[in-house]
Amino acid sequence: MVSDERKSPFGSLAASHGGDRAELIGAVLTQLENDNVRSVLLQFSDMEGKPKNVAIPTKQMKKALTEGISFDGSSIQGFARLEESDMVLRPEPETYQIIPWSDEKYRVARFICNVYTTRGEPFAGDPRFILRQQLEKAEKLGYTFNVGPEMEFFLFRMVNGHPSVELQDRGGYFDQTPTDPGEDVRRDLVTSLSEMGFNIEAAHHEVAPSQHEIDFTYGNALSMADKVVTFKFVAKTLALQRGLHATFMPKPIYGINGSGMHVNCSLMKDGENAFYDPEGEHQLSDTARHFIAGILKHIDAITRVANPTVNSYKRLIPGYEAPVYVGWSAMNRSALIRVPSSRGKSTRAELRSPDPTCNPYLTFAVMLAAGLEGITQKIEPPESVDKNIFRMSAAERTAEGIRCLPWSLHEANTALMNDPLLCSVLGEHVVAQINRIGEMEWADFSKSITDWEIKRYLATY
Repeated sequence: MVSDERKSPFGSLAASHGGDRAELIGAVLTQLENDNVRSVLLQFSDMEGKPKNVAIPTKQMKKALTEGISFDGSSIQGFARLEESDMVLRPEPETYQIIPWSDEKYRVARFICNVYTTRGEPFAGDPRFILRQQLEKAEKLGYTFNVGPEMEFFLFRMVNGHPSVELQDRGGYFDQTPTDPGEDVRRDLVTSLSEMGFNIEAAHHEVAPSQHEIDFTYGNALSMADKVVTFKFVAKTLALQRGLHATFMPKPIYGINGSGMHVNCSLMKDGENAFYDPEGEHQLSDTARHFIAGILKHIDAITRVANPTVNSYKRLIPGYEAPVYVGWSAMNRSALIRVPSSRGKSTRAELRSPDPTCNPYLTFAVMLAAGLEGITQKIEPPESVDKNIFRMSAAERTAEGIRCLPWSLHEANTALMNDPLLCSVLGEHVVAQINRIGEMEWADFSKSITDWEIKRYLATY
């Protein structure tokens, strides 16, 4: 079992009850009683990756575990039309966690849920279901897909009770108190997340002022997607308790680095890291090379899912450490896909383009699907780029066959609509909703008048 699963209270509960659902439900209800839980949050993710939840009293948990809890799907972004709006939440026992900051006398717990139709079928628009489908395909090929996200975010001050972009600190990379007042929030986060089953590798101030990063130990992609959604919920809650606002907006301030969500990923097969080959070039296996090639082949469409907002593309510009150019490297950090120096069981590829506004379930699903196509079709990647791509001239990049990522949400959305593989992975319902959301956002942005335009043109013309 991967290292990040070690603290899950129900990590092996289903196995220990031999698949007997009645015994499993009884064990969950007993655990809730023993933990003095009085209220339960049933959490799930909408199409855009925003955490959603409904609170129920503990006495309703038996119904939730047997029948599910109904809700109006038409009120959730990207879920359903009004005429087919009734949906059902079914909590996953393995995702049980106590909310660390809840009152000890009346504890609050949470379960992450799968979404079903009233006919008892998995809802085709449930992002978690889409990832589960891809993981099952990988499992049929003998693979387990592991990921380790690196979450960057900003902590800004609240002004008159509203979020602002007023900097909380002027710190830089790895700075600490007193330069970094946000260290208290980071400490709160690490403590609470650890109590909720996270295995934290590092927490530190990032390059930009008021910017922070927390890295998780890698784990199965489904559990890690759950953790990304949980992380956003916890970060916003704990920041607010200290009078701050945590934002995962990729580029909230002009002229400084934006926030990314680098995703380290690898495949395990027969208990071994399938990306590692001590005899291969760079000690990478053919599996790793083909996986990287698959992602590069579909990267324009992946970008629409991994970078889903207009603001995402304000981060993907030269000069601020964010990847812009399509290529991979076993040597340097300027490439879109980097292979960190660790080998053996730690061999992995790091996709550096996703940002933390993405839906992690959909992002991990399309990454896996593209990588598996690379493996099954034995797609060859281009040569590793060992130069600093940012310092190469346009002519040098052209000579090396290095092109740019999509420059806008509109361009990326078009790429996704023209990618048969990823459209089939996401399914007709999700593709239609992503296209609708993308077109609406791009149209609203295109019609809006920005402060930049006022300053640029009002007095001049």
